[in-house]
Amino acid sequence: MQLTNRAKKTDKRELNLMERSYLPVVAGGLGITIKHFFSKKVTIKYPEQKRYLGPVFRGHHILKRDDQGRERCTACGLCAVACPAEAISMVAAERVKGEEHLYREEKYAAVYEINMLRCIFCGLCEEACPKEAIYLRHDKFVPVFTERDGVVYGKDQLVEDMNERYTRDAWTKEEMSKIWDKLPVNKGVFNELD
Repeated sequence: MQLTNRAKKTDKRELNLMERSYLPVVAGGLGITIKHFFSKKVTIKYPEQKRYLGPVFRGHHILKRDDQGRERCTACGLCAVACPAEAISMVAAERVKGEEHLYREEKYAAVYEINMLRCIFCGLCEEACPKEAIYLRHDKFVPVFTERDGVVYGKDQLVEDMNERYTRDAWTKEEMSKIWDKLPVNKGVFNELD
């Protein structure tokens, strides 16, 4: 009586000389290797060629500025509270007279630090910020570090450079859904690999 259709019959016959030498199996494996040797390569030359990371990639942190070049961050601390890894720390200060061109609000972050060893790139700081001051870039990796001294990023590494403004096609999920079909990923960015 057979209980299931998944049972396989095993072949218990003696192997002949050709099967014992494993030559057909080795030749089949060699054929696969030779086929891959002559097929088009799927790897890219990384430093020169960069692959499109996609609109939802979370990379290097950036503290945004407004159109006049003033910092958006008001040191409310919501990003630090939302961070599950407790990687963000800040010290708030009040703007003094004459600094209106530097800071947008009366309160600003005098010290803003992110410990990159602790950061898990979850994006919760980005979602928690009411002023849209912190973003995780979708086009840039965090640089490699070899010393522990360089892993705590301060405002000098995080604040946006006005000469190289960071822009995105869409900042929200709703905007992203509207332009999804027009993205280069759907228009054949990877065709150079085909």
